Amino acid sequence: MELPSLQNPLLATYAIAASLMILKAVAMSWLTVIRMVQEKGGYRSPEDLRKTPLNPNPDPTQLAPNERVERVRRIHLNDLENIPFFLVSGFLFILTEPPIWLAWLLLYGYVVSRLLHFAAYFTAQTHDMRATFWTVGSVILIVMTLWTLGAAIAS
Repeated sequence: MELPSLQNPLLATYAIAASLMILKAVAMSWLTVIRMVQEKGGYRSPEDLRKTPLNPNPDPTQLAPNERVERVRRIHLNDLENIPFFLVSGFLFILTEPPIWLAWLLLYGYVVSRLLHFAAYFTAQTHDMRATFWTVGSVILIVMTLWTLGAAIAS
């Protein structure tokens, strides 16, 4: 049995796409914190109202929802609802040894769809635009999963 290696173009393609999606999801946590500090609000927990160097003037209104912070949280939640499926589906997909052009199309297509979804959501574009980018990613997940299922049944 040959050990997995990034010399394998399929695995390297997956590793790049998966790493980008993991970094994107982690970046959303940081963006949430940055937004909370910028807005001096949108906090969620009572202990966030303690006086600290980052919150020198606590105010109970800081626990009220803040749309700029909540928008980033919603984007992050959407990532957490979708990216884990990509990580699993993409990995299983490359195990089927698809043509490299198809792996590039689907794996990088998913990354692009998620980045465009982020841009549309972050800039408050229409639901239709955001939904279009989400749908592209969702269809890619379905295609990869059905491809994998077909390959597993055929083996």
